Amino acid sequence: MDSDGYSLTCTVTMEWLNSQGGILRKTTHRTASLRLIRNDQREMLIEMHAEKVNVRTKLRLKGISVFNKYMTEGKASIKFKEQNCTLFLSNAPASQLINFLKTIFIKITGQDEKTLKDPLKEKLLENMQGAENISPATSTEINRAKEKALAVSRTTATTPSPSIVRKRKHFSDHTSKVPAAKKLYENPTAGELTEEQAKILNAVLSGKNVFFTGSAGTGKSFLLKKIISALPPDATMATASTGVAACHIGGITLHQFAGIGLGTGTMERCLQLASRGSVTSIWRKTKHLVIDEISMVDGDFFDKIEAVARHIRRTERPFGGIQLILCGDFFQLPPVSKTNDRAKFCFQSQAWQKCVHFNFELQIVHRQKDKIFVKVLNNIRIGRVTDDIVETLKETAKQKIESNGVLATRLCSHVKEADEINDFQLNELKSEIKVYTALDSDGSMTYMLDQQLPIPGKLVLKVGAQVMLLKNINVNSGLVNGARGVVIDFKNDIPVIQFRCGTRYEAKMEKWTIKTSSGAFVHRKQVPLKLAWAFSIHKSQGLTLDCVEMCLSRVFDAGQSYVALSRAQSLQSLRVLDFNSRQVWANTAVLEFYKKFRRTLQDIEMIPLGKKIKLEKKK
Repeated sequence: MDSDGYSLTCTVTMEWLNSQGGILRKTTHRTASLRLIRNDQREMLIEMHAEKVNVRTKLRLKGISVFNKYMTEGKASIKFKEQNCTLFLSNAPASQLINFLKTIFIKITGQDEKTLKDPLKEKLLENMQGAENISPATSTEINRAKEKALAVSRTTATTPSPSIVRKRKHFSDHTSKVPAAKKLYENPTAGELTEEQAKILNAVLSGKNVFFTGSAGTGKSFLLKKIISALPPDATMATASTGVAACHIGGITLHQFAGIGLGTGTMERCLQLASRGSVTSIWRKTKHLVIDEISMVDGDFFDKIEAVARHIRRTERPFGGIQLILCGDFFQLPPVSKTNDRAKFCFQSQAWQKCVHFNFELQIVHRQKDKIFVKVLNNIRIGRVTDDIVETLKETAKQKIESNGVLATRLCSHVKEADEINDFQLNELKSEIKVYTALDSDGSMTYMLDQQLPIPGKLVLKVGAQVMLLKNINVNSGLVNGARGVVIDFKNDIPVIQFRCGTRYEAKMEKWTIKTSSGAFVHRKQVPLKLAWAFSIHKSQGLTLDCVEMCLSRVFDAGQSYVALSRAQSLQSLRVLDFNSRQVWANTAVLEFYKKFRRTLQDIEMIPLGKKIKLEKKK
């Protein structure tokens, strides 16, 4: 799958209209290749090639309108006004589509207006035999296009239905009104991959079943979003073991996808539940299954859904032939058993050995920049506590980490304890209560939204309330997911927050969207805050906290102390009370798994000096 910017593979519907707007002809190609090219006269064209029917169409990139509102869902449309033709693009890998549209915009913006109106070129356009790929965008072209995009006010762009063409806002090659091109420069697939991340992405795009791991803060979720955006959305199911983790990657919970409830029934019962029409259709259309936070998936449940996949898809290939992309850190939170028996890890399941072929470990920590703190965390992760580590963490107990009226968030081992602290502290404030009720797009989905979103359905605030921001608003100003603040005022019922970083912010309603198992989207609008005197360790997973304290005396699971400590941005933003080395331990089965895991990595990557050989994975 190319991400070069001038090629794209997706589903294409082509629609030709007559002068009255009626449909003359309409064709759909489930898999087609689009290429940006130049003809002999240096004019830009889009070439559409549908291999199955060997159809090749060339359309000149002049007088076009591009509708790009849904490009992050793999959808867009390009209207060619001169030919009265519209290309409706769908099931496109989001990152490919965004790069493709961005290249069109950059190249159109960089064209010379005088050259475009040359009448000699107009006459020569009938000769379209010679063609070459559009050259890569230069930095000058990119900067010119970006300036133009950012200079215009932000507007809404919409992809119309293939059957209904309406006048919508868009970006076009009529430079007097450029529009939502700004959206191209604010896309969620932005950000460069490191070499180790790119290696994993390439393995996924080559069709391999992949498990990648790494300590907290190594960019696992960032890479996972990149992977999802590089795969065709109609055949890709993004899932996670928990609702909050699923929301973070724009997916659903693994239990929702699997359709077998909690999976505690017999194998026969699970197959019966999965054989329902709505569940079966989802299993059969899935070609790529992403599972985040795999450490919290029970091994028995994993075995059952592997058997379900083979049964529903009528093949004995591992996982029914579905490509698996698994991500997580087994040194973090373990699976929770739904029965009285102790849950087993996913790597202890029979399916793991059959299905997982390629393993990777991310090594570079991005969350913490302090090498001393990273070293402390790496040791804590594997249950190793030296005298130096004990001394370092005990020293943090004396630190004053509060500033700008923001108190430290207490991380608790139990959700109930965190809720009790927040309720008590809110009641202690004598100021007026303000209640914010979420606006849900579908009232029947409120319970699911409560389970999957970090944002509460009902938020109660007062002046003086300690809060946490739950969405990236402005990264440059420090308004990021996990930032700590305090309510200092209400302006026309809008809470005004003073953040620890010094920024003030009027917290207006924001939108969260989740995908249901059927592919429909449900959203919630709410003020992006949550009470933050206390937070549970489980709910903090994935967050980066800039002002946090903890007492680890009540931790009850291996990895809990590590998850809590690794939420802190730095040693200077952390306070550990009454630290004791007995509060840190790692699961022996996990230690053994990683020992074998790293030995396998060495076997694959070790290349003898002086020899050029292609190493295959050892059987």
